[in-house]
Amino acid sequence: MNVNEWLDGLRKVDVNDLDFNNVGSWPAALKTIAGALLLVLVLAGGYFFYIQDMQAQLDQARTDEVTLKEQFSNKAFQAANLTAYKTQMVEMENTFGALLRQLPSDTEVPGLLEDITRTGLGSGLEFEEIKLLPEAAQQFYIELPIQITVTGAYHDLATFVSGVASLPRIVTLHDFEIKPVDAKSPGKLRMSILAKTYRYNDKGLQSTDNKGPAK
Repeated sequence: MNVNEWLDGLRKVDVNDLDFNNVGSWPAALKTIAGALLLVLVLAGGYFFYIQDMQAQLDQARTDEVTLKEQFSNKAFQAANLTAYKTQMVEMENTFGALLRQLPSDTEVPGLLEDITRTGLGSGLEFEEIKLLPEAAQQFYIELPIQITVTGAYHDLATFVSGVASLPRIVTLHDFEIKPVDAKSPGKLRMSILAKTYRYNDKGLQSTDNKGPAK
């Protein structure tokens, strides 16, 4: 059957005469078209219900592969440098311990208060309050807070803060509050400030040393 005969046979087909219960009796041209349509439907159904899902799984697997390769590379690098990391950790702990041991073993409060008072008076300030607050123990050191209230000119306050920060003893300054002593005399200011000094907490460091380096 050539193409012309196939087309002529297709033109002669009357849909009303087709018996859907006996497809085998259909003309060859119509059976060919029906078979092609059925094949397309099967392929489309297979793609949407099976192959498309498999494609999504493949894309996810490729993404997971990249992530796993990165994790493997990082862990391989860490494993290769594990000994160096442990050595570096021990060195850092030893250095940290040495720095902590440079802190004084006591607060030397009288001398420190004398230095702060001398610095304030030398800056032209008047002391309203200099009061020791309860100590606060940390893991490696102990804080001794000192509440200070002084009055004076702005530049004198700045000189005092700079002088306290330059003391040989480690002193940090916190919680500044500056306001005029009297609204009628804005040039004279009152400053409240919390100074903290530190001492070495040997008990805290000993407990850490007993644990040894992390493994």
